[in-house]
Amino acid sequence: MSQLVSIFLHLLLFKLVAPVTFRHHRYDDLVRMLYKVHNECPHITRVYSIGRSVKGRHLYVLEFSDYPGIHEPLEPEVKYVGNMHGNEVLGRELLLQLSEFLCEEFRNRNQRIIRLVEDTRIHIMPSMNPDGYEVAAAAQERDISGYLVGRNNANGVDLNRNFPDLNTYIYYNEKNGGPNHHLPLPDNWKSQVEPETQAVIQWVRSFNFVLSANLHGGAVVANYPYDKSLEHRVRGFRRTANTPTPDDKLFQKLAKVYSYAHGWMHQGWNCGDYFPDGITNGASWYSLSKGMQDFNYLHTNCFEITLELSCDKFPLQGELQREWLGNREALIQFLEQVHQGIKGMVRDENYNNLADAVISVSGINHDVTSGAHGDYFRLLLPGTYTVTATAPGFDPETVSVTVGPAEPKLVNFQLKRSTPQAAPKRRIPNSGHRGRVLPKKVQPRAARKKEMMMKQSQRGPA
Repeated sequence: MSQLVSIFLHLLLFKLVAPVTFRHHRYDDLVRMLYKVHNECPHITRVYSIGRSVKGRHLYVLEFSDYPGIHEPLEPEVKYVGNMHGNEVLGRELLLQLSEFLCEEFRNRNQRIIRLVEDTRIHIMPSMNPDGYEVAAAAQERDISGYLVGRNNANGVDLNRNFPDLNTYIYYNEKNGGPNHHLPLPDNWKSQVEPETQAVIQWVRSFNFVLSANLHGGAVVANYPYDKSLEHRVRGFRRTANTPTPDDKLFQKLAKVYSYAHGWMHQGWNCGDYFPDGITNGASWYSLSKGMQDFNYLHTNCFEITLELSCDKFPLQGELQREWLGNREALIQFLEQVHQGIKGMVRDENYNNLADAVISVSGINHDVTSGAHGDYFRLLLPGTYTVTATAPGFDPETVSVTVGPAEPKLVNFQLKRSTPQAAPKRRIPNSGHRGRVLPKKVQPRAARKKEMMMKQSQRGPA
């Protein structure tokens, strides 16, 4: 009997500490992995597809939440997107590993992970470009070298140069006045983008995402917006010039959180490049037009950064474990950053939720809006802010808020309907009766009779 107990304990210990098989996953393997995690943690996960690639492959997302498939008011939504460039594969493998890690640690009652899953709705898309990945993987198997093999989608389009260009509009609006958030898309935008891009745009418009990271390869640095330089082209080349957003300090902090939690990103020297603190403004590195991270910031409530995670775009299988250990803590810490700043409900006098109410912070020229359930989330650094909520047909409400370094401050708004102003009455310049202005046709009868007698006495006898 004691031998059976010993064998059982050995198997249990092996299950808890057995090393995961670190390997590259083709499309079918990726799908099996996502459903494997879902089957192991069915009560906190959901697998869904946001659309299909050019070749018809699903763009799968694995969701983690204590109520999968449901938005809980005041619970923020955060996303990771990997493998946008098909040949940049480390992000794909890290997100698969992260999915398995979250499931296992939740089952093992890791309180940090339990709190994260219960307080956050997490969406993980391992591959935005599954067609490109298959091309890159096939080239690796045949030992075909090529820096760009598999980078683009099946139509040969770079998906990170395929989103509607909203930077041009925001730079104009900053100079001349105009909206500073949720910039509208061109009427024909669907005809200008690839199937994968269209699927992502519809996805980010369907969920009120607050925070996001886009995982790439080819460098080791945390890149934050804007990606597109404000400078004009000079002799065919676009200048590299720091082009900050109104939330520049916040974005720098988000990038540093990842960089300093990463095994070596913060050291600065990587892949022959040097980035102080392991972070960079995108446009100061190189200018990129029609990118995904700027689109998120300018069209939605989502604050996205781009994580360049490996010098080698397609690392050898033997390097994957080291890369996972170098990124694991950073991936968790970044998810936790969604819980900062302020959040709350926007309601009317009858406690009805108000969607699309605008939340403005004095001194930061970038607003956010409440979601379909009336809840809003505004990432902010510690400090004291003047915050205003506005909605059409309602009087604005302004409050002063002090934000701390820990949990977000709960700030609710209850807006009162605007009182319509009465139309001004047309005044008649005649003398009034008892101080009132009366038209001639409603003058008192006695006054009319007296007036006639006075006229007759002035004319005298006939």
